[in-house]
Parts: sequence; C-alpha cells; structure tokens
Amino acid sequence: MELEARRKVIIDCDPGIDDALALMLAVRSPELDILGITIVSGNIEAMQCYWNAKKVLALMDREDIPVHLGSRAPLYTPLETAEDTHGDDGLGGLGATLAYKPPVDTTAVDFILETLEREEAGTVSIIAIGPLTNVAAARKQAPETLARVQEMVSMGGAFRCSGNVSPVAEFNYWVDPDAARDVLTGLKCPLTMVGLDVTWPVVFTPLHAGLLSQFDDPLADFIVGMMRFYTDFHWKEQHILGSVINDPVAVAYFIDRSLCCGTDYPVTVVTGGEARGMSLVDARYYPEKRPNCRVLTQVDADGVLAFVLTRLFPEWEEDITECIKINGKRGAWTHE
Repeated sequence: MELEARRKVIIDCDPGIDDALALMLAVRSPELDILGITIVSGNIEAMQCYWNAKKVLALMDREDIPVHLGSRAPLYTPLETAEDTHGDDGLGGLGATLAYKPPVDTTAVDFILETLEREEAGTVSIIAIGPLTNVAAARKQAPETLARVQEMVSMGGAFRCSGNVSPVAEFNYWVDPDAARDVLTGLKCPLTMVGLDVTWPVVFTPLHAGLLSQFDDPLADFIVGMMRFYTDFHWKEQHILGSVINDPVAVAYFIDRSLCCGTDYPVTVVTGGEARGMSLVDARYYPEKRPNCRVLTQVDADGVLAFVLTRLFPEWEEDITECIKINGKRGAWTHE
C-alpha cells in the first residue's frame, strides 16, 4: 500500500515530559514532514525547553530537524511554570544541560512566518502543544501570512471536565490566556481543541513502564526514567497511579482522526479573574454564532496508547497490545 503524501507540519511546544513524548511520536510517524520545531515558555522557561527539544532529537537521531527559540514570556501576564509537574529541568531529571551559548538562529515567530511564505498556501499545518504565545505573536505581526496555515491542532482547554491548574482552566491556555483567546477567535483555518476531555483518560501506568523496561532499548529506558517523575507528581497531586499524557494525544489525533471525535462550537478563552484560562465553549444553538473550533469530547484511550507505543517500538507491537488490554481491565488505580 502506497503511503499518502506526508503532511508538512510545524510543531510548537514547551518540552516538558509529555511534549518530549509527543515529539518522539511525531518523529517516528512517516505521515509527518516536520519542517521545524518552535519553542515557547510554558512547562518551564523557553531556553531549557529549547535544549530539551535538541536532546530529544539527538536521542531520536533526528538532529536535522531545526529548532527555533520563541517567546520567553506570555503576551501580557507574568510567566508561571510547572517545575512541580516536570522537574526543574523539564524532563524529570533527564533534561538537557543548558549550553553556554544560547541559540542565535531565526526566532520561532520569524520561522513560522518565513515557512508559511515559502511553502504553498494551505500546505503547512501547526501542531501546538504548549501555550499559544508564538502563534498569537505571528498572527499579530503578519495576519495575512498566518492565514496561509492549512490547519491547526491545539492541545489545550477543557469543556465538560474540570481544569488541571484551576477548577476550570487547562494549563496551556491558563499560562497565556490572551494568546489562546486571540488564536481561537482570530485564526481562520480549521482549528481543533484537543482538551482535557480527551487527554485525561489516556494514562501511562506502571504496567506500561514495566513493559518498556524489558525492551533493553535506550529510548525505552529514557521514557521510563522520565515518566517516573511524572507518575510521582500525579500520585501526590491527584492520587492517580499513572501519568496523563496530554500532548501525544494531539499528535496522534492529527495523524489518525479515528482516535477522537467531537463537535464544532463557538469557543473563546477567559483572560482574567478566577476563571482565567477557561475555554468558554458555547454549546447552545444560535445560528448567528458561527463555530470557530472543533472541540474533541470522546477518545479511544487504549487506541491512543497503542498508537503511541507501537510507533515508538514497532517490534514489540504484540506485547504492547496485550499489555494495554490487561491494563484496560484493571484501569488506572486511584486512591480515594
């Protein structure tokens, strides 16, 4: 069977443990032509995110993919990071050591705009798995250029579930709510919100980690070590014995639309007050309110886990499938 044409993508991210796993998935997916990776502050400060992305690409033997440092602070609010979730280095103690010299090549915003100008209109998509600061800055600088984007998939927001950084807000949109509001309400291309409704159920458990530890593979060992910190955080904060892997869901969905489904709604983002970062989804039917975003609400959680792990370790597909089947019967163990 002949593979369809690879889709050109820019991945905008803030690595971050689950961002790192998402980058690994993207690199191992032949459907994607990764034109570049752009970095934004979020989980940790952008400079550390930059070197973490470089470390992940080196681990994957894909140092040919360019990485561009982007916005180091949100548009209007002070930066608040998540070292408690991801560790001081962003990768649970396995992050990159900061290089002496910072990157001096094209900035993330310039790279996004130059790439969209260079490539044919409607052929480049953006997978955004961090705060939307870079995308909003690019739209502000050259809205007509950003209008050339084919599609954007954004990991962020929450609709029918609670938030993960406040009762109503998901972390990426909470970090820079002004950017999220600007992008969701102003971008004209097809836009999908991959929110907590579909990421909460996707849990990497100690059973999955135990299987990976049997592979005798440096990548598997790196993932197990990285996820250990993440699992400890989830247990202490949420009493979940496992790790919610948010960002890989966005990459998996971009590649395989059968893994999630949702509905088109008008969506905006609250920029201040106690509801800061809340994705305000209007599920009422008013014909004059045109939907601007596809909001995902259902997910094949086992299917996503199988997709991610078998892409990374295809030679272990049978064992991974059996492990996920067993884990699905047990569920993610929680303490009430």
